Amino acid sequence: MAVFYMHGVPIGHVAILLALVASMGGFIFGYDTGQISDILLMDDFLVRFGTCSIPGVASTCHFTTTRAGLIVSLLSIGTLVGALMGAPIADLLGRRYAMVAECVIFIVGVIIQIAATDVWQQFGMGRWVSGLGVGALSAAVPMYQAETAPARLRGTLTATYQLFITFGIFVAYCISIGTRHMPGAGSWRTVVGIGFIWPFILMCGIVFMPESPRWLASRGRLDEARHSLARSHGISRDHESSDSFLTAKVEEISASIKNERRMRAGWIDCFRPARKTAYRTLLGMTLQSFQQLTGANYFFYYGATIFQSVGIQDSFITQIILGAVNFGCTFGGLYVMQRFGRRLPLIVGGLWQSCWLFVFAAAGTAKIPQENPGIGKLMIVSACMFIFGYAMTWAPGIWILIACNLAGAAIVFFFLYESSDLSLESVDLMYNDPSCKPWTSRHWAPPGYRSRYDIAQQNKAAESAGVDESRVEKADANGTNSSATTTAISSEGEQQTSLGKV
Repeated sequence: MAVFYMHGVPIGHVAILLALVASMGGFIFGYDTGQISDILLMDDFLVRFGTCSIPGVASTCHFTTTRAGLIVSLLSIGTLVGALMGAPIADLLGRRYAMVAECVIFIVGVIIQIAATDVWQQFGMGRWVSGLGVGALSAAVPMYQAETAPARLRGTLTATYQLFITFGIFVAYCISIGTRHMPGAGSWRTVVGIGFIWPFILMCGIVFMPESPRWLASRGRLDEARHSLARSHGISRDHESSDSFLTAKVEEISASIKNERRMRAGWIDCFRPARKTAYRTLLGMTLQSFQQLTGANYFFYYGATIFQSVGIQDSFITQIILGAVNFGCTFGGLYVMQRFGRRLPLIVGGLWQSCWLFVFAAAGTAKIPQENPGIGKLMIVSACMFIFGYAMTWAPGIWILIACNLAGAAIVFFFLYESSDLSLESVDLMYNDPSCKPWTSRHWAPPGYRSRYDIAQQNKAAESAGVDESRVEKADANGTNSSATTTAISSEGEQQTSLGKV
């Protein structure tokens, strides 16, 4: 049964669980991202894979810029390839079993890294293979969450993916500081080897979660799609066959899929101007690019090295501080995205991050940090304030750098439509409504409703009156909005159900 109701829409405990379990894909990404910053500074890792003037003496070893850059970036190169593979794999195997396969790929990469002894290229290729799995998960997990989570919670539950990324980064920092003084290869192999645990948790947990109802409906398995929706909304099996809310949602999804098939869309169709498809594709690509260009990865990948170079005595501690700020503030980001939508937080966040990166850059160049301890502290504070803004806005909102943040804020204002509280099908209607502009999209509602809140209020009123929920927003293949009226039950018997167009 439903755990609670949000604006009249039932929410089941499975909806919460599927978001948490699937978000382990984000934890895997974060853990693999966070570990390398500290591993690069570990003595045994330096001796094995660095360039040493005196063999075996860590204090004489270092990584060239090219070698360090390749070791770090091969993960990102792998994620790029994996992300391109993620959607086709998810379409072929289903969202859940695609995640299982991608976890296996990640584990293979971990094995390659642990087996490396003195060839840095092997360690780097292990990160590349792990990146394939991480990248594919980065496509499959948000897709699964968006398609399976109730629309009212879609923004918050999908943002848990980013929350788990930050948690993974933080955990990697904590484990690294605990293993850094271990003798021999155990210092870094322990950190990498613990990475086996996270994909195992995801593989075991995801098989017990419902499959994406959209994927099931696309395969003609409508009864299973209805059951999946019933589980995420907390509707019992005894009532799922007769529940009007589920009927309307299944019809909505089916109509959308039929429309997509009629259009026969392929990869190239993502860039066609019809129905603003190219607009949305390029906007998504641009926002994701600017999220990566904000500068956050600069701190996550090289933070320990940076703060060591400016005279901070224990850069490992500084990394934990940044990781804690990143993780803690992402909780606030979940609230911000649910409370204020997508547009305003991204605009404000872009401006905030620009300001603090300017302070960070100015402090680092105005004076020599090694000779001025206060400068190093100011750089730490400005980095924390930057991460605060990133974690609260651009990190959960999307998925050198000052200009990128400013441009990102401008792109959000002029091009991004507000999609909070709308089903995926209604988002499509909004983008194709010529009277709706990005800066006015917050007030857009499907035809027949005065506001987005009005939809929920009518559902709630129907429930309070003791009848099935009836006015459930539903987009048919022609882009119109319809709602089923309730079946009136009188003392004389059951009367005829009517279906009205709004």
